Amino acid sequence: MDLSNLKPPAGQVKTQRRIGRGMGSGRGKYSGRGAKGQKSISGYSAMRGFEGGQMPLHRRLPKRGFTNALFRSILPLSTWALSSSSKQLPSRRNSCSI
Repeated sequence: MDLSNLKPPAGQVKTQRRIGRGMGSGRGKYSGRGAKGQKSISGYSAMRGFEGGQMPLHRRLPKRGFTNALFRSILPLSTWALSSSSKQLPSRRNSCSI
């Protein structure tokens, strides 16, 4: 068996509908779009997120922020403070200043 002998299963591939090919085809005249309206005009494309005048979902949901990586405060620490065992290292609790 090689790639040139492969065929899809029976009933998988359907013939494409030919629209706009005359009244006898059943899909002529308006070609399934209807008579009037915005969607029947050529070149129509809906605006992303537009819900027909209803407030869009992305505007209904509350905004969520981001965590700023630069928010953490950095404490200065010298090698002298590390080497001396008598001094206690500064604690990092409640050191963030807004």
